[in-house]
Amino acid sequence: FQVAHSALVDGAGVFAAGPYDCAQGSMRRALDVCMEPSSAARLPKAAETRAHIEALARAGAVDAVENLGDDRVWVLSGGRDRTVAPAVVDALVDFYRSVLPAAAVRYLKVADAGHAMITVAAPQANACETSQPPYLNRCGELDAAGDLLAHLLGPLQPRAARATGELIAFDQGEFTAGKPVDLSMAARGQVYVPAACRGGGCRVHVAFHGCRQSEAQLGLRYVEGAGYNEWADSNRLVVLYPQTQPRYGAALWSWRWVFNPKACWDWWGYTDRNYATRDGGQIRALRAMLARLAQRTGA
Repeated sequence: FQVAHSALVDGAGVFAAGPYDCAQGSMRRALDVCMEPSSAARLPKAAETRAHIEALARAGAVDAVENLGDDRVWVLSGGRDRTVAPAVVDALVDFYRSVLPAAAVRYLKVADAGHAMITVAAPQANACETSQPPYLNRCGELDAAGDLLAHLLGPLQPRAARATGELIAFDQGEFTAGKPVDLSMAARGQVYVPAACRGGGCRVHVAFHGCRQSEAQLGLRYVEGAGYNEWADSNRLVVLYPQTQPRYGAALWSWRWVFNPKACWDWWGYTDRNYATRDGGQIRALRAMLARLAQRTGA
């Protein structure tokens, strides 16, 4: 989404992921290259990723790569991640460092961390080294949401002791061209609105849950436990939590065959061939959600 709409987005926080469109529309490549690459699997170089983005931009499918130049980026990789190898994340950071000033990129390597959202807000969080559901880990006092937001937004007011804003469920079907289930998206998403933001004038942070972290799988454990809401309350920040849902091929009320059993966001092409561009179904839906928020909150 950041690359597709780089003229709109000011920055990104990334937990254990590879370069833009690493999978190139192939599930096999996603598994073999973009998660745990073997010695024979070659990750894309920074120049190759840039050339790919530039080609898509010339075709009018994504914004110009130069728009990334004023972004700030925060990236985390766990030394005990058993899902996405640190080398994959290194390749993403190499690309960012090739298009951004050095100070704009913060790369946090947590030696003992598994594959997870690192949080101080989730009750009954997993141990730091875990790479298992709900993928909400406690690593001492590391508050990843706070560290991420401080890098992206600048100095923050202290984190609220508890979240007191309003969590609002909304119909995601209003933002999809067809039924949300056709895109492996849930019928509803969530948005967290602090009391100070009800009158508008707040910034928006989009929190994309990870695989196996959707509301369909965890209830509200990610939405309430990732740690963003407490920072949102004290820093005039609306947090959008769009939602996917698991798909095992066929689904009730859907004519499309979509295989996404872990409810991942589409990073390998299970929805359509335009999945990584402005024309991708999920990206179009997210852009429409942000447009609605801008109308309602003045963000």
